[in-house]
Amino acid sequence: MSVSVADGFCAESFERFLLARDEPGWQRDARREAWSLFESLPMPDRSQEEWARTEVRGFRWEQFTALPGFGRSENTTAANRPQPPADSLGRGLLGDGVELSGRMASLDGATLECVGSGALAERGIAFGPLDELLNQRPGLFRPHLFGPTFDPRADKFSAYHAACWHGGGALYVPPYASAGTVHLLTRLSPGGVDLTHQLIVLGEGAEATVLVETAGPDDGAAALHCGAVEMVVGRGAKLTYVNLQNWGSGVWHFAQQKARVAREGSIQWTVGALGARLAHVSQHVVLAEPDAAAQVNGVMFTEGRQQLSYLTLQHHQAPGGRSDLLYKGALQDRSRIVWRGMIRVDLDAQKTDGYQRNDNLILSNDARADSIPGLEILADDVKCTHGATAGRVEDEMIFYLGTRGLTRKEAARMVVAGFFQQVFDRITIESVRHALAEAIGRRVREYR
Repeated sequence: MSVSVADGFCAESFERFLLARDEPGWQRDARREAWSLFESLPMPDRSQEEWARTEVRGFRWEQFTALPGFGRSENTTAANRPQPPADSLGRGLLGDGVELSGRMASLDGATLECVGSGALAERGIAFGPLDELLNQRPGLFRPHLFGPTFDPRADKFSAYHAACWHGGGALYVPPYASAGTVHLLTRLSPGGVDLTHQLIVLGEGAEATVLVETAGPDDGAAALHCGAVEMVVGRGAKLTYVNLQNWGSGVWHFAQQKARVAREGSIQWTVGALGARLAHVSQHVVLAEPDAAAQVNGVMFTEGRQQLSYLTLQHHQAPGGRSDLLYKGALQDRSRIVWRGMIRVDLDAQKTDGYQRNDNLILSNDARADSIPGLEILADDVKCTHGATAGRVEDEMIFYLGTRGLTRKEAARMVVAGFFQQVFDRITIESVRHALAEAIGRRVREYR
């Protein structure tokens, strides 16, 4: 039977999607509840504070088919479409030169390869596609799937993800074990849809490094990512998480990315936001128990008519927490960056030490950066500071570098590299520093 593209977003196709999946009753019930929410919620608009500076009027659901098996012929499904070279599937940019204990790659939400899960399993570590592990090891993952940090009521895109997610990676590290470094690469094809969900759980005293990157389509074709990341860091555990968002220039990117850190646990979270036509990301870290710590690093670069909107929250719920956020963005052409950050300190979270800063470097007359830092403090014994800056490259600096033999393009690249160096110095993984610097350097054009 022929199914139109729009049918991927109707109730009938949703029910057929459920029937085609081998899932327990509790999961189907949760999906149906989220679908009802999706149908009832309006599209976000500028009357809502979190969307006031995000332009989504150009988005059309009917452009895409989000549910597997609808709107594409058998020979155009993710598994049958032409695939990128094997090297790009396995390593991407972040995995180059890194000793990996496991890696996964997917195309339009369909897993194409998963390497290393067997060796990790011998050490009690569960790594692989979330759909499979949720069925095989429900006791490890079900308690944390769509946990308290994820809000399906946040907007229509979040509700759609909660109802229709499929694909994505999962990692469970038992107490006092180390998973080493795992790598997840997610790609989109022209017209493709990615609804993947990542779930990372670290037991008490566990350690892991997770490198995640996205890519494609390379030709500027329209595609959709509507995803989520959930991270649960146990007592005394240590998670290093890197997310390189490198979608093609036609991708609509909507996501909730959330982390919860327990007593004396820590997370270093690095974001490289470079791609997408439009990105709207809610990035929250919750310091839920005493003496939890978080360092958040952000690097953003935009060009053309790109718009990146990142909404960050450092939520201190318990005493003695430490959070340190540094986001830097550079903009050229007619692009736009929106950063809206909040440090929230609950009444019981005394002795909190929170810091956030956002700096923007504007490389053209038509680019625009909006920085909105904020504090919500209910405790009375805290140290919390914030700041934001935006400025243009000084012409004198470009002229000086020109007298040293550099072209205007080379001078602009050097200035941008120096601008981001403060963030790069905080990143502990050399391959990540190199990949971010190279990706940004390739995008910088002559300063105007």
